[in-house]
Amino acid sequence: MKPRDISLRTKRFDVAEKARKVALLETMIRDLEHMAADLLRQIQAEEERTGIRDSSHFAYSTFAKAAAQRRGNQINSINDLRTKLDIARREHEDAALELGKLEPVESRDHERHLRKPDRNGVMIG
Repeated sequence: MKPRDISLRTKRFDVAEKARKVALLETMIRDLEHMAADLLRQIQAEEERTGIRDSSHFAYSTFAKAAAQRRGNQINSINDLRTKLDIARREHEDAALELGKLEPVESRDHERHLRKPDRNGVMIG
């Protein structure tokens, strides 16, 4: 296998791996957003049940406090993952551009190889 072929295969693998990373981060963010929304509904239901909505009130629900803490942690995680997602998207785009620069060279070489001159020097193919 030619070094250029190895380089092309490696770059294709790199682009595919970066695309998988982007998809994984998007899925993680979506899942955390659903869980945070679910916790918010649970907090609201608990506040409705107890009739106390002020989290600084001495009788505020312990469950609601804990759920609010978990939700806050999830929102922080979502923000961190969004930052990582932006970086991963840029890395994927850069890798895809590099691959795009390599692939046209490969296709030109392939076409040149297919078109060979006949005995009189005339290109056929």
